[in-house]
Amino acid sequence: MSHCRTKCRIYLDTPLSIGEEAAIPADQAHYLRHVMRLQNGEAVTLFNGEGGEFEASVTHLGKQGGSCRVESFRDVNREMPLRVHIIQCANKSEKIETVLQKATELGASSFQVASSERSQFKLPANKLESRLTRWQRIIIEAAEQSERTAIPDLAWRPSLQQIEVHGAAFALHPEGAAHWPAIRADFATAPEIILAIGPEGGFSQRDLETLEQMEFKSLSFGPRVMRTETAAPALLAAIQSVV
Repeated sequence: MSHCRTKCRIYLDTPLSIGEEAAIPADQAHYLRHVMRLQNGEAVTLFNGEGGEFEASVTHLGKQGGSCRVESFRDVNREMPLRVHIIQCANKSEKIETVLQKATELGASSFQVASSERSQFKLPANKLESRLTRWQRIIIEAAEQSERTAIPDLAWRPSLQQIEVHGAAFALHPEGAAHWPAIRADFATAPEIILAIGPEGGFSQRDLETLEQMEFKSLSFGPRVMRTETAAPALLAAIQSVV
């Protein structure tokens, strides 16, 4: 849900224009009214993921939704200059949610959650839509809280063979041929990269062969083995130090 400091900041999946009324969905209206105790006329910051953010004032908050009047636009960009895409191999649901939350806060541009040979988490077709909705909500809340101006994309991939590759590709592996200290300077000038993270049991040999065929390079991030939910946030934090 939306998060506040001196002002509330919420994401609206709709075009926003100065001088016009913007509709607030029922769940967000409930939060603003009953949790944050906002009243008509009070300020709220809006963003729609298309760049920048808008200052607005509440005009109505009710059980069925609400509205606010858009008053001004601020052309601000809080995104990383390097687009970092995350492929997170499916693992326990709570670990996936941790990755989505923390990696969004740290600037990830997109997520592909993929089933791999050692994945312990399976997503039946009849539960796909509801699970993706939950995951997308986690991403949006993290973007609201961290004051991002874009919302990362999210996709489910039933297998590694179905992932989409963007930019220079690396698969995190303890015995990787590439070592972080040797390649980190290259990230400073790269337009985008994609990082593949294995499940709890790591990538299988077949997984690594699949990724190699897709031109992924294996990357070692140090002498210790990280938990699957730690890897993406740790890499993103490290990347931000060089871009």
